[in-house]
Amino acid sequence: MAKNKIDLAKKYDYYESSVQNPENEVDFMLRWGRKISGKKPVILREDFCGTGAISCDWVKRSPHNKAYGIDLDDEPIALGKERHFSKLDPKQKRQMHYLQEDVLKTKKFKSDVICAFNFSYNIFKERKVLLNYFKKVRAGLNQNGVFFLDLFGGPDSQRLVTDVKKIKGLTYYWECKKFNPITAHCLFAIHFKDKKSKYKNVFTYDWRLWTLPELTDLLEEAGFSKVIPFWEGEDDDGGGDGDFFPAGEEENCEAWVSYIAAKA
Repeated sequence: MAKNKIDLAKKYDYYESSVQNPENEVDFMLRWGRKISGKKPVILREDFCGTGAISCDWVKRSPHNKAYGIDLDDEPIALGKERHFSKLDPKQKRQMHYLQEDVLKTKKFKSDVICAFNFSYNIFKERKVLLNYFKKVRAGLNQNGVFFLDLFGGPDSQRLVTDVKKIKGLTYYWECKKFNPITAHCLFAIHFKDKKSKYKNVFTYDWRLWTLPELTDLLEEAGFSKVIPFWEGEDDDGGGDGDFFPAGEEENCEAWVSYIAAKA
C-alpha cells in the first residue's frame, strides 16, 4: 500500500466514519446504565475520548446531562472542539467539558457512567497498571454507577491478518502487524484508501490484548460489585446485527467485538 500523508481533518473524518458510532454507543449506555444502576444516568466521563464525539452526543440527549471528555492528546481534542463542540448550542456547551489530562489522575468529580471505548485501555500492558486504572474508575463513580468498556477477540485477533471494510467511497483496513503469544503484546494499524490516495499507518496501536476473563477478574478485584459481559446477536447472513445482550455461553467466532459493563 502506498504511503501518502493525510491531512488532519480528513484523518479524523475517516476515523469517525469507519470506526465510531457515537449515537449507538450513547443509546447503549443510557439503556443499560439505567437497567443496571436502577436510575437514569446523567453524568458521563468518557476516558480516552479522542474528539469527544460520544460526550457531545451525550449532552444533546437532555438539558440535565453533563459530560467530561478526557484525553492526553491535544490533537483530537482540538479537532473535536471544531467538529463537535462547535455544533452544540450555548447551554449544551456549558454541559460539555474537555479535560486534557491522564485518565489515571484522581478526578475531583464523580460520574454516573464512565466509558473506555475503542479498546484504548489496552495501552496499559502491565496487570498492576490496568488494575490501578480500574480502581481509579471505580472510585470515580457514584453509587451504583456503571463502567462500560469494549473489547475484541477471536482467533483472527491474534493472527497477522488485515480486515477490509468499504464505507461510502472509503476503504478501511484494520491490520494486525505483530502479535507475541508469550506476552500478548501486539501492534495494530489503521489504513485508509479513498478515490484519490492510499494512506498507510494513519493510526497505530501498541497494546497488550487483554481477554474477557482477565478483564472480568481485574474489574472484580478493583471492587466492582457486578460484571456483565455482552455479546452481539446475528443477522440473517451470520454477521453481527449491532444488538448486544448479556452473554452466557457463546460461540467463539473468528473475530468479534463486544462490551463489558461493571457496576460500582
